[in-house]
Amino acid sequence: RYDYEVLLQNSTFCLVPRGRRLGSFRFLEALQAGCVPVLLSNGWALPFAQVIEWNKAVIWADERLLLQVPDIVRSVSATKVLALRQQTQILWERYFSSIEKIVFTTLEIIRERLPLQPSRDGLVWNSSPGALLTLPHFSDTLRHYPFYLDMLGAEPDNQFTAVIYSQLGGPAVSTSPLYRLIRNIARSLYVARIVIVWSGEKPPPPRSRWPSLPSSVPLNILQQQVPYGGGGNMAAEQLGSVVNQQQVGRPASSSSISQRFYPHPLIQTDAVLSLDEDCLLTTDEVDFAFAVWKSFPDRIVGYPARSHYWDDAKGSWGYTSKWTNDYSIVLTGAAFYHRYYNFLYTHWLSPLLHKTVEQSQNCEDILMNFLVSHVTHRPPIKVTQRKQYKEQPPGGARSPWNDPDHFIQRQTCLNTFAAVFGYMPLLRSNMRLDPVLFKDPVSNLRKKYRQIELVGS
Repeated sequence: RYDYEVLLQNSTFCLVPRGRRLGSFRFLEALQAGCVPVLLSNGWALPFAQVIEWNKAVIWADERLLLQVPDIVRSVSATKVLALRQQTQILWERYFSSIEKIVFTTLEIIRERLPLQPSRDGLVWNSSPGALLTLPHFSDTLRHYPFYLDMLGAEPDNQFTAVIYSQLGGPAVSTSPLYRLIRNIARSLYVARIVIVWSGEKPPPPRSRWPSLPSSVPLNILQQQVPYGGGGNMAAEQLGSVVNQQQVGRPASSSSISQRFYPHPLIQTDAVLSLDEDCLLTTDEVDFAFAVWKSFPDRIVGYPARSHYWDDAKGSWGYTSKWTNDYSIVLTGAAFYHRYYNFLYTHWLSPLLHKTVEQSQNCEDILMNFLVSHVTHRPPIKVTQRKQYKEQPPGGARSPWNDPDHFIQRQTCLNTFAAVFGYMPLLRSNMRLDPVLFKDPVSNLRKKYRQIELVGS
């Protein structure tokens, strides 16, 4: 006797003859198992054939010439078999793995038939992450999405926009962590703009109190004008030779702490450098992380790493900040990511996820990691050895990140997010990228990122 599921999982080709009608449920079973369907049903129109190129995932055979089937499958090269099996997984995961995805795919195909509605070409529909995660209202140019740069032979912009989230509202003095961070970012050769998302209870300092920056690096302050829940907007003030006032509406589902991930029109570069106001990064650390991100524009690339794990005793997911041999989360308090993820975070995620972040005023960085890992099926990337990335509060003052409830909230968020997503998308990695010659016993003058050498562990 054979176990049907085991046999299916270990098969390379699966015969899919017609059932009582042209189609057969065996077709979806084969897709799910990563088995290449060999279709034996002349005249069968496969689902979503208007947008899906099924010849990249299935093999057609004539049901009147069954004796030719063995020769047909033996003639398929090993490289072609791998490509076919990979494509079955893309199509199954993106369009057929749930009733919701089947419904959403149907609605998307109908929507693209409506007048004046943007549509997506075959490359989007037939490659990962698929059309349901490539929102056409973001851009009509594939180059603006992080997933298609390699396919198009394009590279991301050579500049980034730094978005600093200011929640503590420290003193407006030149020695404050926020001011030092602004000056360090402004020294980078690749920074296009610095945006301060001001979320403190006190109003931001006047323009005269902010650091003087080069004219090529504009500094903008985004401040929420009314409390969240009152339909509030954010005012954008540009600090420099010209002061520009803008009103920017936010979706009702956005929580105040999620302002840092709002797709603001000021962010025009592909890369976003997300920072907390008390971050300790030097200019060299920023430049090196940006160089790494340009090689992995679909990932989160940054410094502080965390891990998730399964707790058998509690029967739930756990969250840890201990340093281990692997990690699955890179905190957005000091990390690069593509600006398209701001758009997905704001307009695509479930309102229940936004509500969870709003109620806890926490976990927005974990949610962004969930989102990126769900879209890419890849882990984030940690760079260099830095363990401490936040300034210690002076005089023993307490920071929101030192609150004992902060850690408990993050444990709860982790399990809530996994329940809403329907699975755990986070993936572990044990890779860390350091500069060449880093910590090698050679002269520091020979090294490109000299400040990194001086950063303590």
